Amino acid sequence: GHRRHCHRQQEQQQSSGSGSGSDSGSGSARPQPLEPSLLRFLVCPLSKRPLSRYEEATNELINEELGIAYPIIDGIPNMVPEAARRTHTKAPAEGSEQP
Repeated sequence: GHRRHCHRQQEQQQSSGSGSGSDSGSGSARPQPLEPSLLRFLVCPLSKRPLSRYEEATNELINEELGIAYPIIDGIPNMVPEAARRTHTKAPAEGSEQP
């Protein structure tokens, strides 16, 4: 009787970018602003164009072209089309099809 032990190692991948030191230690409940350096990497999933405008007042990323705003939660943009808010009521003719 040969008993085999299935030893499955759980590798926990740790992101190497954890040493950012952006811990200011203040327990304020105000929304965490977006990291400005992220702006040049962020692309709208709908238009595939850069989201270059950050609205500090509403804590949102604005896509002027499509007229939508993505909310930022805890400093992280919630860039799913369902979460986007329309900034102007005039919807574009193209791209308005519903799944």
